[in-house]
Amino acid sequence: MSLIVSPRPSSEVLAVGRLIILIAGVGCAAGGSSEDTTAARATSTAPAAATAADVVPGIEVLLSDSIHLVQGKRVGLITNHSGRDRKGTSTIDLLHKAPGVKLTALYAPEHGLRGVARAGERIPSSVDSATNVPIRSLYGETRVPNAQMLSDIDVLVYDIQDVGARVYTYEWTMALAADAWKKKFIVLDRPNPIRGDIVEGGVLDPQYRSFVGQYPVALRYGFTAGELMKYLVGTGQVQSDLTVVPMKGWRRSMWWEETGLPWANPSPNLRDMDATILYTGTVFFEGTNATEGRGTDKPFKMVGAKWLSDAGAIVQELNAKGLPGVRFDSTSRTIEQGFKFGGETIPMIELTVTDRNAIKPVEVGAHMLRAIYKRHVKDWQWRTPQIDRLFGSDRLRRAVEREGEIEELLPTLAREAAEFKQQSSKYWIYQ
Repeated sequence: MSLIVSPRPSSEVLAVGRLIILIAGVGCAAGGSSEDTTAARATSTAPAAATAADVVPGIEVLLSDSIHLVQGKRVGLITNHSGRDRKGTSTIDLLHKAPGVKLTALYAPEHGLRGVARAGERIPSSVDSATNVPIRSLYGETRVPNAQMLSDIDVLVYDIQDVGARVYTYEWTMALAADAWKKKFIVLDRPNPIRGDIVEGGVLDPQYRSFVGQYPVALRYGFTAGELMKYLVGTGQVQSDLTVVPMKGWRRSMWWEETGLPWANPSPNLRDMDATILYTGTVFFEGTNATEGRGTDKPFKMVGAKWLSDAGAIVQELNAKGLPGVRFDSTSRTIEQGFKFGGETIPMIELTVTDRNAIKPVEVGAHMLRAIYKRHVKDWQWRTPQIDRLFGSDRLRRAVEREGEIEELLPTLAREAAEFKQQSSKYWIYQ
């Protein structure tokens, strides 16, 4: 992989204002989805709107500075509702109307082009009614585009908002498509909403790779989508002729609200920033017979089960641990039909982010699993291999089942995260 600064655009460069960067490479594919004790922390300490910057997403940079990358070409686009400019115009419409660009195929990830299909729901292939461009599903009969699906394009473009979590499926749709295509693959970059300077959680063990973790990266990996692809190609895990069209104005220390970009739920159950922050910890409950809050008004901000009658006592135990940046409260909810405990009113534990700069969601999730498991060994059921795929190994499941092992595991995960951050930082595009 090379990084070249040049004074003029060419057929293989991308522009950021007057700075033009080439990111291209070919690698080898790897083998093998109440009150707080401190009144000042009563909210998630979200950055004030007045401090918001004017971050320009990759699609706008492409159209203003780097349109030569797609002009005169048949373009395939992997996108959904989150691919849009600052005015809310979809990337589909922008490329369809761009002079000299022929948008010939759309590719739909999990949740579909509109982002409303339920988790795991198969997405059918169809035709976009507004543009008459065919929509080819990458979450139906196949999750990797085959030769026929790619036969009428010259370049493949990716524009989807990521959430910075290894267990999300969008980034693996991106990586698998790039590796299958092998030719020019363009990532229109977007912010990591939970910051790019925080890395947390263990690194995936390749024997547990799945569609919720294809490659050995940290659970909260600290990359943008473009940086993740640059890392995978640069380390030889994905084979692709990669170009990243970067954003303007984004910094690694930014939370989403500081970007000035409008929020759109990246998937149906990540409805605000606090849920997105907590996701890398509460998602573990998908691998159990307790609920992660789907079917309530606060998915991923609540966990519960019909047998969790001692939620109040568990809340007291968790709050007594003094875990930074989070508060626990007991509550109850009636669960929507079609989800775990559908139609039932069950006791639940609600999480409130009190300091997003301090919280460590992976550790929060691990402590919650242990606190509930040890009181409900007879009620508790793991969904294996799902829990191991979500965590990226069997280490969390085994630690939850033994007294004191969570406390032994967490420092190991912190070391892995620190090492991953140090090793992967050379692939950062932004400071």
